[in-house]
Amino acid sequence: MSSRGSHIDSDRYDEDSVRVRPSRHGSRPRTRTRPAHEDARFGVVLVVDRGRFRCLVDGEPVTAMRARELGRRAIVVGDHVRIVGDMSGGPDALARIVTVHERASELRRTADDTDPTERVVVANADQLVIVTAIADPPPRTGFIDRCLVAAFTAGLDPLLCLTKGDLGDATALFDTYDVLSVPAVVVRHDAPLDSLAGRLHGRTSVLIGHSGVGKSSLVNRLVPDADRAIGDVSKIGKGRHTSSSAILLPLPGGGSVIDTPGIRSFGLAHVSADDLLSAFADLAPGAEQCPPGCAHMDAADGCALDAWVADGHAETERLESYRRLAGARRADPEDLTR
Repeated sequence: MSSRGSHIDSDRYDEDSVRVRPSRHGSRPRTRTRPAHEDARFGVVLVVDRGRFRCLVDGEPVTAMRARELGRRAIVVGDHVRIVGDMSGGPDALARIVTVHERASELRRTADDTDPTERVVVANADQLVIVTAIADPPPRTGFIDRCLVAAFTAGLDPLLCLTKGDLGDATALFDTYDVLSVPAVVVRHDAPLDSLAGRLHGRTSVLIGHSGVGKSSLVNRLVPDADRAIGDVSKIGKGRHTSSSAILLPLPGGGSVIDTPGIRSFGLAHVSADDLLSAFADLAPGAEQCPPGCAHMDAADGCALDAWVADGHAETERLESYRRLAGARRADPEDLTR
């Protein structure tokens, strides 16, 4: 054929002259073998800010990014990770998180009760501290109940921390949650925090509460250099630490607290009636006689829990408490004034 461009002149070109376009996957062979990273060091994620992770490695803060090999796997505050790269801590130092260890616990929430998308708030905590004021603002039992549901289903020990103890009497709240065996402490601004500090010692505790209940003041008293730590964290992002993120702060005497931003609601779309019932060891066996899909709210619907209690296997107050929490799970999360 003699048409233009239909042949290659062998006198002008040889094999080295032919440019071979690489495939879109690159020239290196693909492999499922990942680097061993035998020199990786253990760390705990302190804060997450716009794709950067502030981690604690051997007592020193390290800024890291997610390694490409982790894909889109979520990394949250409290995660135990392994890190490689530049861990000098300098202003331009950037390491890589190459491994995320299996989590011992996950505190989850959804945006609201109609949103099926759940997200992990923090990982590897063992205690949820529900901070509420005795007055100004008044306690909101609907919100407390929702937090208890989240704690029970996540396997976290709940602790009720009542602030502004000088403004009112906490007896009514104590009575409300005594049947659930939820411990409670009362603190005030003009007294030491010994009762609270003792329950936080050696544990990883998440503090959660509405804005205005004094949670930030508690954190600053428990961790004297908390303000400085948050200032250091701001260096990993665009120049300021966002109030929408959680931060883990080591406690001077051992253990750590995870401060979360003040929130208005705690969505529980991911929690089922059976998920919550599993936290009530005295009631759960009684549900074996319930019909499939039972909401465990009313004997008229076939729920067997009433008969279980009537036979003496559990206290009536326990069933009432369970149903109150189950009702809070199903109620509008914006209605937190109950």
